[in-house]
Amino acid sequence: MVRRRSTRKKKSSGASSGLFLFVLLVVLVGTGAGAWFVYLPAGPNTETFVEIAPGSSSAQIALQLERYGIIRSRYGFDLVRLWKRGILKAGEYRFDHPVSVPEVYARIARGDVFTVAVTIPEGANRFEVAARIAQAGLGNKEDFLAATVKDTSLVADLDPHANTVEGYLYPDTYRFPRKATPTQIISTMVRRFRTVANQIGLRENMHSVVTLASLVERETAVNAERPLVASVLSNRLSKNMPLMTDPAIIYGLETEGKWRGAIYESDLVDPKHDTAYNTYHHKGLPPGPIANPGQPSLRAALHPADTDYLYFVAAGADPQGKSRFASTLDEHNKNVASYRQAVKQAGGH
Repeated sequence: MVRRRSTRKKKSSGASSGLFLFVLLVVLVGTGAGAWFVYLPAGPNTETFVEIAPGSSSAQIALQLERYGIIRSRYGFDLVRLWKRGILKAGEYRFDHPVSVPEVYARIARGDVFTVAVTIPEGANRFEVAARIAQAGLGNKEDFLAATVKDTSLVADLDPHANTVEGYLYPDTYRFPRKATPTQIISTMVRRFRTVANQIGLRENMHSVVTLASLVERETAVNAERPLVASVLSNRLSKNMPLMTDPAIIYGLETEGKWRGAIYESDLVDPKHDTAYNTYHHKGLPPGPIANPGQPSLRAALHPADTDYLYFVAAGADPQGKSRFASTLDEHNKNVASYRQAVKQAGGH
């Protein structure tokens, strides 16, 4: 009888060992499957965009990622979410190669949304800004230009009489979501302008200062000369002399669709080509900014140099790369002659 009891104990011990091994095997298989779902890279080899809407739950995000083939299984994503417990951010995400689920999760938790970079140079006008926006794939030029007229409410407190947002599209390098609207792009650029204006103490006479700065911006690319150019324009305004600035002429013609690629005498004197921006014909500042000035030009317009200059030959036209300033017409004529000689020596005509 003792031997029989010993046999039953051995059989019971063997069954327990078998059950333990079975459970262990199930755990190992489950762990391996979970690791396969989570850590083995998955996803597309071609560019794929996934837009996560604001307010999406983590379960909805996981299902969306699975449907787009970014992850193998929503359940693997759920496991990582339970582990990390981060906050997932809405936006458009770009995937172009296989990655692990933790990496997918980390990108969405960081808010690493896809954006398009676009650089707006100092002195670009709204037509040129619109062209750059279109070239970056952020919409078409016509829609952006229409928004520069429609969205003047964005600058109404700065410039109540503004007909466009020209002058307030601050030049900088921006990163925009791929589906950003023209209004969203303009709002971002205007906010940047407000920041810079506040930094340099530009809070009053916004319309006049920005308009003057835009003329300075288009007249010279040499930062050291900007306060001198601003002084010429300011001095002429104080003496009620016409500004006679070619960039304003060009802008007026471009605005009315009359720009022919060069300034002709008829653009200055023929009523058919006259615009409100004809600073040869109309005294005072033009109706508004002709471009979007950067900080150096804004500072120059805010604080022009103290000079008696009334004339200058712009640096952009001079082969020597510098502007020539004069206080009298006689000095100016000499500078013009010197400029023409420099052009001739440089091989121009």
